[in-house]
Amino acid sequence: MNIETISIPVNDDESVSGILATPVTANANTRTGLVFAHGMANDMNHPTIKDVAEGLTAQGFTTLRFNFPYREKGRRSADPEHKLIQAWKSAVDFLAQKTDNSLTTLVAVGKSLGARIASTAAANGDIHPDRLIFLGYPLHAPGRKDSPRDAHLYNIKTPMLFFEGTRDPFCDLDLLATVLERLCAPRALEIIEGGDHSFILPKSDPRTDRDVHDQVIRKCVEWLHSQG
Repeated sequence: MNIETISIPVNDDESVSGILATPVTANANTRTGLVFAHGMANDMNHPTIKDVAEGLTAQGFTTLRFNFPYREKGRRSADPEHKLIQAWKSAVDFLAQKTDNSLTTLVAVGKSLGARIASTAAANGDIHPDRLIFLGYPLHAPGRKDSPRDAHLYNIKTPMLFFEGTRDPFCDLDLLATVLERLCAPRALEIIEGGDHSFILPKSDPRTDRDVHDQVIRKCVEWLHSQG
């Protein structure tokens, strides 16, 4: 694959880093582009994001992963929501320009914070993805199932694929099931058995991180193909 480190303008005086990966040989997947955003305490080089993005590029998809501005500056506290949404919009626009608008399908992929902001931006019409993939949706804060972050999800018409670990303190699976039942858009759920919020398994589990990431890649490809 071809990998390029790029700079994405977010506003007149600020840019963030990104990594664009394109397949060497075109196939039926090449006109689908996936943009990846990271979680609160990590960046675009988080192993899950990196492995899944590169694994999908190996399957022929074009992928772009990017940093939010606060992580670009080395900070741990997230930017205000409007600034995170602007970064998402800038990354999506950059991919369209970089590929000369040749992509026919845009997929927004987010891990945790990146998933919440992608879904919020899609619900508000700030970005217009054809598909949404959530690598661990933060449905609620740990121990706060009484305050779910779900209201905007019911305004989304875009098909959604959720990946969730059975040990994720940010997403009670029973609560998620009730949310999925109420969604207007087509939705699918892939369970990572034993996975935490980053899909990390217990030490006693014989599976490796690569095994889990391969599961995610396979499901993404299967689901994207099923959506046409």
